[in-house]
Amino acid sequence: MKAWRHHLVVWLFFVGCAALAGRVLHLTLLEKEFLQDQGDARSVREEIIPSHRGVIYDRLGEPLAVSTPTVSVWSDPSRATLSEGDIKRLAPLLQTSPRALAERLDAKRGKSFVYLKRRVSWRLAERIRALEITGLHFRSEYRRYYPAAETAAHVVGITNMDDVGLEGVELAFDKRLRGRHGRKVVLKDRLGAVIRDLDYVEAPRFGQDLALSIDLRLQYFAYRELKDAVLGHGAASGSIVILDARSGEILALANSPSYNPNASLATALAGMRNRAVTDTYEPGSTIKPFAALAALESGQYAADTLIDTAPGYLSVRGKLIEDPNNYGELTLAGVVRKSSQVGISKVALALPERAIYNTLHRAGADTFIGSGLPGESMAKMDDAQLRSRIVRATLAYGYGLSVSPLQLAQAYLTLANGGVRVSPTIIKRSRPPSGERVFDAKLAHQVLAMMEGVASPSGTAPGARVAGYRVGGKTGTTRVVGREGYTDKRHLALFAGVAPLTEPKIVMVVVVNEPKGEEVGGGAVAGPVFSRVTERAMRLLGVSPDQGRLLVAGSTLS
Repeated sequence: MKAWRHHLVVWLFFVGCAALAGRVLHLTLLEKEFLQDQGDARSVREEIIPSHRGVIYDRLGEPLAVSTPTVSVWSDPSRATLSEGDIKRLAPLLQTSPRALAERLDAKRGKSFVYLKRRVSWRLAERIRALEITGLHFRSEYRRYYPAAETAAHVVGITNMDDVGLEGVELAFDKRLRGRHGRKVVLKDRLGAVIRDLDYVEAPRFGQDLALSIDLRLQYFAYRELKDAVLGHGAASGSIVILDARSGEILALANSPSYNPNASLATALAGMRNRAVTDTYEPGSTIKPFAALAALESGQYAADTLIDTAPGYLSVRGKLIEDPNNYGELTLAGVVRKSSQVGISKVALALPERAIYNTLHRAGADTFIGSGLPGESMAKMDDAQLRSRIVRATLAYGYGLSVSPLQLAQAYLTLANGGVRVSPTIIKRSRPPSGERVFDAKLAHQVLAMMEGVASPSGTAPGARVAGYRVGGKTGTTRVVGREGYTDKRHLALFAGVAPLTEPKIVMVVVVNEPKGEEVGGGAVAGPVFSRVTERAMRLLGVSPDQGRLLVAGSTLS
């Protein structure tokens, strides 16, 4: 009896082994591809090899924007559930509360991917890895770091969480700066951890580097001086633009208030507006040198032509145009130096209707620049009402048109360049552009000589003088338009200048919006900023102090 039981057990054992062997053989021969596909679907994945954006440099090779490696922490709630203890240990490192983290995971319970924290440092990622929490995964990424922070924020711009440009150069040259991610095939275990790389499908293509025209040394000093002026005068905002007088390259461009692009995007929004490029203002008396140039071109006037401004006011079609004092007789150069509204209005009314308008147009005051910075505004300058005497008179001293600080700098660049118009650019140029001659060089130099008087002791901006250098410029003080028209309580202070006059190197425009206190004029508020920044710029650019006088016809300051 016992023997048959023994034989039965043995027989059943061999039958079972044969069945298993047959099944293995069947799966191996007939179901191999299906099983392989099912196994790969659960363990073989295609992953991204991250690429980084190109580096943004200043003109001297100083980095303005670089990509730094970071780590993002994620989980798959559909396959792994973090325990209460794991959540309590993890939450402090992710800078959140255990309750908030638990609620977030519960809300994504049916999802296979959820970020727990984007762009953490490698050091913090290692601390999280050391917790050895099952179900946590790590992905390599890059984030932008801006060494100059708020100093160059409006030029360089900022990217979003996915490294896509949002503002500034980062936006304007996003396609050039942005790389293309690579791809690879990896083998993962059942918890999603990578066991090994199986194949490289496509190598990453890194973004191209970009060299800007900005000189970070000048940018830093210009921003600091502008910020101090805005705070010191209790102003609403301010802008400064510095151009290379020959190439048109933007050496510095800053606004106050600014923002720190290294901080969170939410905190950066308040100061993100690039006022030097996007905002337009009535430029006021900074337009008078172009009215003087139109007068010289007409042949009716020379720098020493006398103009009677007495008794200090002029009525034009019922509108009273006034000077702060009765200057009596002034030369054309004196009208610019004293910034006489009456004098320049008389000049404008004696010229052909389109004379001043055409001069401003040729100088580029109303031209779309295409500097490479996003959000450039178009100037508002209309020739439809030039038949009106009051329109022509007010145009001569900067009312009835609106320009951005960059557009105003473009117009002054044409004067500094001896009448050759060159378009400003934010990209470093390999060689100077040829430009287009729009004014006679001799007349442009005469206007520069007139502008020197503005910074003289008897001019409207003695505070704009620079020790050791001959500089020229023009002040502007305009009333800001409110709900009920122009108001005497809100002003815009401007100074546009060139340095040095012997051989112009830089063009600068300073705008301080709505200064408070007793001093609100361009000479008192914006002129000193020009002086301090120019003094430092001359040293940084290696410009030797002036040794002699500029020999320009009609350079009288009377």
